[in-house]
Amino acid sequence: MDIDDDQVIDWRRDLHTHPELAFDEHRTTKTVRTHLEQLGLTPTVLPHGTGLWCDIGPDDGARVGLRADLDALPLTETTGLPFASTNPGVTHACGHDAHAAMLLGAATVIAGSERPPPVRLIFQPAEETIPGGALKVIEAGGLTGVSKIFALHCDPHLEVGKLATRVGPITSSNASVTVRLTSSGGHTARPHLTGDLIHATAVLITGLASVLDRRLDARTATVLTWGKVAAGNVGNSVPESGELVGTLRSASHETWKTLESLVRNTIEQLLAPYDVPHEVIYQQGVPPVTNSPECAAELRTAIESVVGAGNLVEAQQSSGGEDFGWYLEHIPGAMARLGVWDGTSPVQDLHQPNFLLDERCLAYGVRTLVALADAGRHSNAV
Repeated sequence: MDIDDDQVIDWRRDLHTHPELAFDEHRTTKTVRTHLEQLGLTPTVLPHGTGLWCDIGPDDGARVGLRADLDALPLTETTGLPFASTNPGVTHACGHDAHAAMLLGAATVIAGSERPPPVRLIFQPAEETIPGGALKVIEAGGLTGVSKIFALHCDPHLEVGKLATRVGPITSSNASVTVRLTSSGGHTARPHLTGDLIHATAVLITGLASVLDRRLDARTATVLTWGKVAAGNVGNSVPESGELVGTLRSASHETWKTLESLVRNTIEQLLAPYDVPHEVIYQQGVPPVTNSPECAAELRTAIESVVGAGNLVEAQQSSGGEDFGWYLEHIPGAMARLGVWDGTSPVQDLHQPNFLLDERCLAYGVRTLVALADAGRHSNAV
């Protein structure tokens, strides 16, 4: 397998230096498109102008999809790297620059092979938003003719040279819950003459989570966490408005589909005694990424061919959400976690402004993606 590891690192550093937010990945898309065209390929840019897909190999077989994402996060980088972000307030703190660079490396190898297998490369925009770029890919026909799909995601808790996957859910769903409350307001000495918004908010903060804990099977790993509470200005006045914003996550696909009505009904009943009008905005997020048994087995085989069985780890189900889950609503697939920790530095998490990855991981990622493409050739031939 002839892979120019230095070139992959250069691509990653270039993308890291020039990060772009969701649906604004114009330079990133142009960079990817230019390289693919230099390989003699014909990329298809998504209708809104960022993100693309590109086919390699013959049209006489079902294609294997390989997906990377392009967008960065609205964070100010603090790594001090010589190739740190030059876009103020934006940085690749989730490894999407590495994902894109690895898929470019795999594209180079696959396109240069004597008989390239049928593969579709998907460079997806806007993984970090709701609704995300996967839906745009699907709406534009990006899965047409694709039989299964795979992706890698950087894991800063896993050492370089190791990869992890599993059968079943590897990530969770996510939904956004916003509750806007109103009241006539009044003096805190006479809360009985007001809709006591602060008290009602406190009841809702603890009450909704408690009800969900008793109405849902604990094995679904459904978790509500409030991230924003805003109400009031002074201690002796009941405010006229307030807002709660939180996330609701579950490892259960069925729970993800049916949870909204329970949430809305529970909020209504919890607030009813306090005469506090309210509005609920429930934004359905991504489904869990649920690895199919067949695709997970294929992914395990590809990983073992690259790093050996001793470096294949059983992944734990994460409570984080991933846009990749939308693809698996349409076709089978699987995701693996790619170790990016150097083994000696303090372990960091994703979405931190000082997020670092050991660039040795890129070579393992490229080789795994190429192995998946080759496996697709053999499975399509059966």
